[in-house]
Amino acid sequence: MKFTAQQIAEILEGEIEGNTEVEVSKLAKIEEGTEGSLTFLANPKYTPYIYSTKASITIVNKSFKPENKLDTTLIRVEDAYKSFSRLLEYYNLIKQNKTGIEQPSHISGDVVYGENIYIGAFSYIGDHVKIGNNVKIFPGTYIGDNVVIGDHTIIFSGAKIYSETIIGNYCVINSGVIIGADGFGFAPGDNGEYSKVPQIGNVILEDFVDIGATTTIDRATLGSTIIRKGVKLDNQIQIAHNVEIGKNTVIAAQTGIAGSTKIGENCVIGGQVGIVGHLTIGNNVKIQAQSGIGRNVKDNEVLQGSPAIAYGDYNKSYVHFKNLPKIIKDINEIEKKIHGNS
Repeated sequence: MKFTAQQIAEILEGEIEGNTEVEVSKLAKIEEGTEGSLTFLANPKYTPYIYSTKASITIVNKSFKPENKLDTTLIRVEDAYKSFSRLLEYYNLIKQNKTGIEQPSHISGDVVYGENIYIGAFSYIGDHVKIGNNVKIFPGTYIGDNVVIGDHTIIFSGAKIYSETIIGNYCVINSGVIIGADGFGFAPGDNGEYSKVPQIGNVILEDFVDIGATTTIDRATLGSTIIRKGVKLDNQIQIAHNVEIGKNTVIAAQTGIAGSTKIGENCVIGGQVGIVGHLTIGNNVKIQAQSGIGRNVKDNEVLQGSPAIAYGDYNKSYVHFKNLPKIIKDINEIEKKIHGNS
């Protein structure tokens, strides 16, 4: 699919300098731009590349002032990075704008679905499922009984959505995600054996939630595991039963959150963080990668380490951690001198 500079400028509400009819059909980094490609310049350190790029169109900030001759057509906007991101979203919408129901698929006779939906081949849609408008369900997806899916949600190939799950509007669920599997609940018996505790709750995803590939979110034992509005989860994250994650919190890959922990709003949690169960983590908390959280956390704390301590204290302590061999050697020498003089 090709777009002219004029069409792109209209989408971005930008101003053109150069050939309004030049066409592009692909996207590229500015240093790798070729004829027929579109790129952008936002970071000043990449400015030298704009004079050598072969890209046909380059999106720049309105404040950009070229110092040499340019061979690329410019589209000037308020924020080049945000505008390029808008184009990527637009491109994805076009690329994913499939409609209809492909065969073979299994769709229960009482499924209720809205307009302009897409259900890919080899999908399974269970009983009493409700699917909103403009939903895209890509091939090989499993949707269990009594699931509700809101408008404009995208579920990519191979995702598994267990029964009773509720998914809001404008959510993105990537390949390999499992939502609503049983939580890890077992009761110890007298002989050291474990009996499974039935998990009869569900999972609720509110609007604008993004779930990365192969992340798992367990159903609640009772009640709901809840992922609030605007939460963004990276790949390979484990969310246990009855966890609640507050709105606009972001969590990086390979983090694990144990059962019944409540995480507040606007938190930023790094990769490979481990959080034990039944904790309360406040709002606006920042947790550095590979930290271990074993206590309740107040609003606005910044933590690092395992077990995690205040970020500033960790950095001060780290200076001493790496010098421990020398510190011990110095202490031993001081002790020898003291004992030698006594």
